[in-house]
Amino acid sequence: MRLARILYKMASAPKRIKLAGDDRAQQLKALMAKEWTEVEGRDAIKKTFMFKNFNQAFGFMSRVALTAEKMDHHPEWFNVYNKVDVTLSTHDVGGVSHLDVTLATFMEDVVSGEK
Repeated sequence: MRLARILYKMASAPKRIKLAGDDRAQQLKALMAKEWTEVEGRDAIKKTFMFKNFNQAFGFMSRVALTAEKMDHHPEWFNVYNKVDVTLSTHDVGGVSHLDVTLATFMEDVVSGEK
């Protein structure tokens, strides 16, 4: 039974492949329109989220943390009061992957109230 779960997880998990070329540009297009930017000198994307207060910022981080844990893909982030700086990169592939796009899109959905 345990082996079956492991094999299922492996088969259903998104592939960790570094995005490149037209695929990368297409996948990042919607995020760039929402003020995500590429990190200079590193293959990563980043955004600063501003909230009304610490409670909202921490609530956002808590919601994202639960999803990140399920994805086994954890953001680099920094919080001071109502500000959350997020950097996403998939360390396994040395750059931005579909997992980063998925997590960033989830963050945008949380902020917009869709999740």
